[in-house]
Order: sequence, then C-alpha cells, then structure tokens
Amino acid sequence: MTSSHRLCDIVLDETIGRSTPDVEHERAVAIFDLIEENFFEPAGHIGGPYRLRLSLVDSKLVFAITTETDAGVATHILSLTPFRRIVKDYFLICESYYEAIRSSTPSQIEAIDMGRRGIHNEGSQTLMDRLSGKIKLDFDTARRLFTLVCVLYWRG
Repeated sequence: MTSSHRLCDIVLDETIGRSTPDVEHERAVAIFDLIEENFFEPAGHIGGPYRLRLSLVDSKLVFAITTETDAGVATHILSLTPFRRIVKDYFLICESYYEAIRSSTPSQIEAIDMGRRGIHNEGSQTLMDRLSGKIKLDFDTARRLFTLVCVLYWRG
C-alpha cells in the first residue's frame, strides 16, 4: 500500500441532518478510523490522497471522489437495493445491542455483538463487491465505509 492510495478526508451529506447520539458516535469513530488507516484506490487514477463525499441521491449511494486539492477523480453511483436487507438486519441487531449494553449480562452482550459483527462483515463484503472494478479497498476500509453507509441510511 502506498501513502497516495488513501483517503485524507471523508464528508457525509449533512443535508440529511443529525441522528441519535449512538449513531453519531458510530459516524465519528468510523471517520476517525478511516482517516487514520485505509487503502483506497480509484481505478485508473495514479494516486491521491483522496477526499470522499458520501451522499444519498434519489435512493442511490453516491461516492464523489476528488484529490486532496479538490481535482475531480470520479463519481460512482450505486443502487441501494443490494444493501436493503443487510442494513435492515444491521439496524435491528444494533438496536438490540444498544439496549443490551444498558441492561444485559456480558455474555448476552457478547452474543449480540458477534451477530452484529457478522452482519456488518456481510455488508462490508457487499460494498467491496459493488465497488469492484471502480475502487480497490481493503476489508477494514470497506468495514468503516459500510458503517458510514449505515449512518446515511439511518438519517435518510
């Protein structure tokens, strides 16, 4: 991995508004972790670092990519259909998880968290598959980006 194939900034469409404190915390952690460590290589581009703006437009996920100096690189628009079931399942298990951390035993929390991670991994792999041929990502980058997709979904 070269330092030029990375994200240096991520912006979520703020027109959607804010969400719950739990969701906002997930967003902040995902963005921080992404900036700290990621691999992001748009196909056919010699290198960044890159800025990424994620938004929802007409029920589609938009990846608008520029260089660090705001030169346009690419815009990819993805259908949300392949993500709908995964995101719905993820929301349900996250609700259970947030409720469990307030009132359940450690073993119950761990069991729910294992299920949550499994669904999150499935969404991350789906994102990697949908971006195949457009953007190369490592799995950790895909996981953090999937978290941000969910945040947009939660707000939208």
